[in-house]
Amino acid sequence: MHLNVDPEVGNQTAPVVFILLDFNSEDLHILLFILFLALYIATMASNILIVILVVTDQHLQTPMYFFLGNLSCLETCYSSTIVPRMLASFLSGDKSISISGCFAQLYFFGCLLTVESYFLAVMSYDRYLAICKPLHYSMLMNGRICSLLIAGSWIIGSLPVNICIPLASQLNFCGPNKINHFFCDLTPMIRLSCNDTHLVEITTFILSSLNTLPPFLITVTSYICIIKTILRIPSTTGKEKAFSTCSSHLTVVACFYGSLMIVYVLPDMSYLSELKKIFSLFYTLLTPLINPLIYSLRNKEVKEALKKTFKILYGTY
Repeated sequence: MHLNVDPEVGNQTAPVVFILLDFNSEDLHILLFILFLALYIATMASNILIVILVVTDQHLQTPMYFFLGNLSCLETCYSSTIVPRMLASFLSGDKSISISGCFAQLYFFGCLLTVESYFLAVMSYDRYLAICKPLHYSMLMNGRICSLLIAGSWIIGSLPVNICIPLASQLNFCGPNKINHFFCDLTPMIRLSCNDTHLVEITTFILSSLNTLPPFLITVTSYICIIKTILRIPSTTGKEKAFSTCSSHLTVVACFYGSLMIVYVLPDMSYLSELKKIFSLFYTLLTPLINPLIYSLRNKEVKEALKKTFKILYGTY
């Protein structure tokens, strides 16, 4: 990245670090530290538990739980790109982050966020096949296809950041260095550049649209087909059970995409900046926390696996 002074801007000193303004609430830092630490520990514990159960329990060796295990693994990495640095800032009062560190955080955040949208699409397609095409499910969702879907999600999801971040890193930063956010997001960061950012903004918009619209449409279409199939189930009990699972999954999808749309689609107005920060917490902290609770810990198979694990643990003492 270039940190030299741009001749068009004058003799401004190039910043060495960025300052993340987080929630502009220094009086509440200890309270926020305790709150976010508790949420982070709960997020890590629940997601790591799901990964362990999926790997160790033979009854969870199915495509659905294979995808859930991969999602939980991603969520642990996703939360860890943002929350630990934020906790350190609350505790120490140091809001600075190096420019290279800021780009690194942005890279991993952007990559994992995009991959998660593809994971949600894959999981919705898996449920579509299980409910709407049950006779062909085992053939259409075998181990090889599951592995290819996960690998494809990682490859496709990592493409935008591998283009946008190197492009953004060529910008010059001089003068103001305060980012009005609690993590390094691209839009508030490139506002600090003293170059023309039009190319970066257009490229980011195009690549983001191409990489978020397809998984979103797959997810929505899959659940529309699932709901249509459920409505044709003659049994009331069967309908209620299917709707219970479907509504839980839709809650996660709505929380994830709804908060993303509020943050990135609403006009970039100054009076909306604090609101957008709050909604950013939904997809950076809340979604990783509720995913294992809604997708897995409510399922009968996971509850049985948990009971067996606790019996084994207590049996060793």
